[in-house]
Amino acid sequence: MTQGAEQAIKEKGYAHPDALVTTDWVAENLNDLENIRIVESDEDVLLYEVGHIPNSVKIDWVEDLNDPITRDYLEPEDFAELMQRKGIGPDTTVVFYGDKNNWWATYALWVFRLFGHDNVVVMDGGRVKWEAEGREFTQAEPDLPSASYPVPERDDERIRAFKSDVEQHLKDKGRDGARMVDVRSPGEFSGELLHMPDYPQEGALRGGHIPGAANVPWARAVRDDGTFKSADELREIYANEAGVSESSDEVIAYCRIGERSSHTWFVLKYLLGYDNVRNYDGSWTEWGNAVRAPIER
Repeated sequence: MTQGAEQAIKEKGYAHPDALVTTDWVAENLNDLENIRIVESDEDVLLYEVGHIPNSVKIDWVEDLNDPITRDYLEPEDFAELMQRKGIGPDTTVVFYGDKNNWWATYALWVFRLFGHDNVVVMDGGRVKWEAEGREFTQAEPDLPSASYPVPERDDERIRAFKSDVEQHLKDKGRDGARMVDVRSPGEFSGELLHMPDYPQEGALRGGHIPGAANVPWARAVRDDGTFKSADELREIYANEAGVSESSDEVIAYCRIGERSSHTWFVLKYLLGYDNVRNYDGSWTEWGNAVRAPIER
């Protein structure tokens, strides 16, 4: 993370304020190619080519982060090669930003954390705030210094939940402090929709939610300008609507394929500082299609 959080971020009261940087900070540091790499990751994978923050690089959540055959993430050797290609060393501070309130930016950050790259931050407000402030976009690709990156070990256990973990969570549902958060839209949670409104209704055979889950749509965590709400506001939302607090000893977040829930994971883990929060990336496309997996509507 960066050395010391900015005042505007500190005033929001986060547990880890240095997990965020402002657009001002990015504008002041975007030419530091030796120590900082700005990474754009969007839902619209063509948006970077239209225009991006000067000296930023693109991480494509489909092509760069996922295994092309197995439903899993890239292998450690491939992650190291990706880092070298993007000019990222093991000590590089990686600043993520993107469209849709940093939805995919936090997903890319979560994947980086699987490989132990901990020096990661998010630009508060994302692409929409940078654009609203009239800041520069370019179509030029940066001329990056070479980088070497050792092949890392991937550690899924700390921040990733699998179907077996959710099944165990259901068995333990009477245990105090165990919480499940469904971050999809209310229509998906109720079973009326199989995907977000205005998206193709595909990906799962059944609609509904995992038994015992509380519905807190992921975008509740951000303001109209794309920046994150204050810690007090976030704490109230997740406590009142999902029973999640600092005393929760296990929290699993899920959505459709694990991208929206990575945004909620970031909020709970970094901004509120809650321990033992994991992202179930199999999410509804796995659970909603699994034979005999229980659901509620």
